[in-house]
Amino acid sequence: MLTTEQRRNEIISLLHTKEQVRVAELAERYGVSNVSIRKDLEHLEMQGHLTRVHGGAVGMSKLYVNMDLAERYKTNAAAKKQLAKAVATLIEDNDTIMMNAGTTLSYVLHALQGKRNITLVTNSLQNAMEASLYPSFNVKLLGGEYDAKYQFTFGEDAIAQLDNYHATKCILSVDGFSASAGLTLYYSNEVAIARKMISRADTLIVAADGTKLGKTTFARITGAVEADILVTGKGGDRSEMEQISALGIRIMET
Repeated sequence: MLTTEQRRNEIISLLHTKEQVRVAELAERYGVSNVSIRKDLEHLEMQGHLTRVHGGAVGMSKLYVNMDLAERYKTNAAAKKQLAKAVATLIEDNDTIMMNAGTTLSYVLHALQGKRNITLVTNSLQNAMEASLYPSFNVKLLGGEYDAKYQFTFGEDAIAQLDNYHATKCILSVDGFSASAGLTLYYSNEVAIARKMISRADTLIVAADGTKLGKTTFARITGAVEADILVTGKGGDRSEMEQISALGIRIMET
């Protein structure tokens, strides 16, 4: 029989492939009571892996991919703020940074507002607007095709513009970070932009909470080994973190 931790890890894996799990089915599958499964789901909900619904649970990854930008911004806000504070400690005055369109990065910009003479290159309208509020920031918003739902630019024009810039740091928000599968996103439109940003920066910082470690989503950006620093929350899969660390990637836990 599986331990409680093993069972909970299996439930997380199931939610990566299934839209919903049900208490009765899980109880039968693992040979435990409905009460035990409900405790598992309650624990996993507190960690941000799922949302409980009547009779079962829905995986956060399935919900998140369908959220609009405002909903994404509010989801796991406390964890994002903690990540943002840690990322901000890695940025120095006079840095040039490139950022993609993750909502976590809006919190990073807020945490950076005390820095001086920061140049931001981004394809995110939301992040460009956030940075424009700070007088010491110089903001360059990439033009190109526009994703209205998630408010980011993409395509050949945006990629070509990046050839004109060099960054000291690239900060990416990703949907999955796996030692074996690399950095992944739900949306393929932003992949080429992210790859180009990585190639135009000296240092790659990845901001990903613990729920994204070991996860592989739809579109691959690059191998994990391209990252220099991973900023993540506590509670991530320890085995996965050990594999990531073995690649020579510095890990900062918030």
